[in-house]
Amino acid sequence: MTPTWAPDDDDIVDLSTIGLMGWLRFVMRAVPILVLVFGCLILLLLLRLIERPIFGLGRPMTPFITQFVCRNAFRLMGMPFSIKGTQMNHAGAVVANHSSWLDIFALNAAKRVYFVSKSEVARWPGIGVLAKATGTVFIERNPRKARAQKEVFEARLKAGHKLLFFPEGTSTDGRRVLPFKSTLFAAFFTPELKDILWVQPVTVNYFAPSGEGARFYGWWGAMDFFPHLIKTLAVRKAGKVEVIYHPPLRVAEADSRKSIALACEIAVRNGHHIGLNEAVD
Repeated sequence: MTPTWAPDDDDIVDLSTIGLMGWLRFVMRAVPILVLVFGCLILLLLLRLIERPIFGLGRPMTPFITQFVCRNAFRLMGMPFSIKGTQMNHAGAVVANHSSWLDIFALNAAKRVYFVSKSEVARWPGIGVLAKATGTVFIERNPRKARAQKEVFEARLKAGHKLLFFPEGTSTDGRRVLPFKSTLFAAFFTPELKDILWVQPVTVNYFAPSGEGARFYGWWGAMDFFPHLIKTLAVRKAGKVEVIYHPPLRVAEADSRKSIALACEIAVRNGHHIGLNEAVD
């Protein structure tokens, strides 16, 4: 796959082929998932009333709820989920390729992390509430706010949070890994953090359901969320998702933010190529 990519016009989900049984499968999966997500959201918000005054930025309890929800969401979807590699115990961040809204479930199911997301997500109906409740860090592409956002980054990392972001800067069709942007890596090179932080590259691979196109789980371009959600839950037998943890990289040993971004990109791309080859086999 080429490292650069421009989304094509094939980004419209056709729901006309789902059929009656497909809609029935969608309802039977969507209802328990909604109960799981929003039932646990209420529990999480109640626990935060205790957690926030006592621990401040620390979240010793609520991330376990998020992980529980994400793992069981895959079970309710009938979608096998597997983890390869060793998760790091060091302080630091996690970076991954971005192919789908399912990445949020996959990466939270595998590890207790806090996502870094564009500020618009905070205003999305439903999703924005979930993102705020689970401790997502929202960033704006505004140079005037760069310093303040960097300070938020530093505070969260010092609090021991594993921040997770997608250095590609956009989502793809799941068949490629785009070049990693190095901007967000700059926060790791402050004098207070450089010597203690590590960055772990992670690859997320999706394997399409039998009989479906290889890009089935990809969510990119102008593709709407709800039609893609319906398609994902309506399929007769789900595909599978695999999360690969690569060896972590010590920030202090990197020459620059660009060099560590490139090293992470290479590791993620290599894991992605392995996944593509497995899908072909």
